[in-house]
Formats: sequence, C-alpha cells, structure tokens
Amino acid sequence: MSFRTNLQYLRSRRNMTQEQLAMLLGVSRQAISKWESEKAYPEMDKLLAICDLFGCTLDDLVMGDVSRPATATAPASGPASTSPTADGKSGNGDETHGTPAAQTTISEQRERAQQNLQTPAAVLPKDITGYDAHRLRFSMMIASGVAAIIAGVGVGNLFDSEHSIIGDSPLNDFLTFVCICVGVIVGLALIIPGSMAHSDFRRRHPYVEDFYTEDDRSRETRMTAVGVVAGIAAILIGIAVSEYADTVLEIGAGWPIAVMLLLIAAAVFGFVYCGIRRGMLNIDGYNKETEQEKRNRAGDVPRSAQLSGALSGIIMLVATIVGLTLLFLVPGSLFWMSWVIGGLLCAVSGVVVGLFKDRFDK
Repeated sequence: MSFRTNLQYLRSRRNMTQEQLAMLLGVSRQAISKWESEKAYPEMDKLLAICDLFGCTLDDLVMGDVSRPATATAPASGPASTSPTADGKSGNGDETHGTPAAQTTISEQRERAQQNLQTPAAVLPKDITGYDAHRLRFSMMIASGVAAIIAGVGVGNLFDSEHSIIGDSPLNDFLTFVCICVGVIVGLALIIPGSMAHSDFRRRHPYVEDFYTEDDRSRETRMTAVGVVAGIAAILIGIAVSEYADTVLEIGAGWPIAVMLLLIAAAVFGFVYCGIRRGMLNIDGYNKETEQEKRNRAGDVPRSAQLSGALSGIIMLVATIVGLTLLFLVPGSLFWMSWVIGGLLCAVSGVVVGLFKDRFDK
C-alpha cells in the first residue's frame, strides 16, 4: 500500500474528514487533498505527527500496510509452525499429528491467527494539540484571578475604620484601598492573559479530536461534586463566623467580614476551577463553538441569531432611555429596574425566536 492509501485508510477508520485532519496537523485542507492525490508529499514533522495521531510506525505509514502492521505479522509463524525431523515427520512427538482431525485443528489455528493479524486493535485518540494541559492551565488562571479579587476585598476589611487590626490609624483607609487594588491587579493579571491564551489556542487549534475516556469524565464529575460541596461548606462557615462575631462579640465589621470573604474566595475558586475543568471536557461543544465563530467572522450568521440580537439590542436601548429618564426626571424612583426588566425581556425574546428557529433559518 502507498502512503496515499494508508492515509485514506487511517482517516476513514476514525471517521475523520480532510478538514478535521488538516486542523489537527496545522495544515490546510488543500494540503491533505494533495497528499491523498499524490500531488505533494508531507514533510518529516508532519509524518511523525500523523504517526503519533493514529498510533502507527513511520515504516508502516510510508512503505507498509497500516491495516496489517509489520510488527504484528513478524511472529505469525511462531505457534503454528512445526519443525520436521530427520525422517520427515513432525518433531512434536505426536503420532496423530498427521491425522485429518489434527490437520483441521492446525488449519483453524492458522486461520484465526491470520484473522487477528488482519484486524488491528483500535488505537485510542491522542492529545497531540496539548488541549489537556491548556485546559488545566486555563481553569487555574481564571479561578485564581476571580478568587484574588474577592480575597483582596476581604483582606482590605482587616483595616476597617471601626475594627482595624492596627487600631485607630490614619493609614486604615489607605491600606484598605491598597489591598483592594492589589487584589484587582493580581486578578486581572491572571484573567486577561488566561483569556487571551485561550483565544489564541482556539485560533491555532479550531478542531480537537475527542481523546477523553469515560473514566476521565467520571473522575472530573466526582471532582466537581467535591468542589461544589466544599465550596458551599466554606460559605456557610464564613456566614456562621460573621453572625457569631456580630451577635456574641458585637463586632459587625473588620476581621469577621474578612474571614467570611476569604472563605467565599476559596469557595468561588473551587466552583470556577472545577466547573471550567469539567466544562472543557465537552470537545464536541468546543469544536461547534469554534465552527460557529468561524461562520460569524465569514458573515454566515443564521437569520434567527440576527433577529435575536437585533431584538435584544432594541430592548436594551429602550430600557436605557427609560432608566435615564427616570433617573433625571423622577427623583427617588427605581430607575435601575428598567435594566432588570430589559434583561428579562431579552431572555423572553430569545426563547420565542428559538421556538421558530427552523422557520427563520429556511
């Protein structure tokens, strides 16, 4: 078999299109088409990437037959072969070896061995794009950034003007401001680079083959459950500490609020970290999102999405006009309720448009 035939066989065994293979290898779809039509030949790094992706050797891919790997056919004659003795008979010492029953048994064994060689074991997909490492790094950076902002506010409460840990000092307000600023800076220093790295990863790898097993998903589900339960427990402990300090110690601000916010920061870290880790296991959703973004950039947006966006924009513009009018012309009014109502109306319009999506997208 030639390289073209081997590549087509490997791709069809994974039910993979030329475009998907091109995304995994970082080349264009036209390059895959040229390889399979023998109009061009891939470079060595692409050949090695194909071997890693499909779990085959370079010799089998280029010169052999990937449907019958050479490594599997080598010992084919081992158990079924017999060595003749000097008198021309079989050397296994069995006098009935030459009988029809024995010959049938040996033939069946050879036939089964041949069938096993012709049916190579399925190779599990591999993470050749580094998606799993990116998933762990992205979830850690986003969760740490959000937790850092909340923790900064919590530490700032240690210098509350009424119950500061350094007593009555003119530095209390300054230290509170510094703690909040440090928390925000650290949080943004983690969230912004993490988000940009995620966008860059999606740009470089618009398609990722699903390599996660059911065991991986079960493990992440258990981890998410533990993170949610631990986070809820931390929040309840923080509320209990704050209530105890307020009712028993008569300290309604200062360190009790700081302890509560720090525990909330830890809980939010667990929620965000475990949630992102588990959510990014949905490789199909990742591929669909990148495909939808590609269509949006090309201007190929469904009419239902265009209509939903237009309705939401009109609703929020009207809500803004009403809110500002109430703010300046009707003192003491609940002007901010206009945005709340506007958001609810946007949700309602989205649901209604979704019900007639098929009709709009015809």
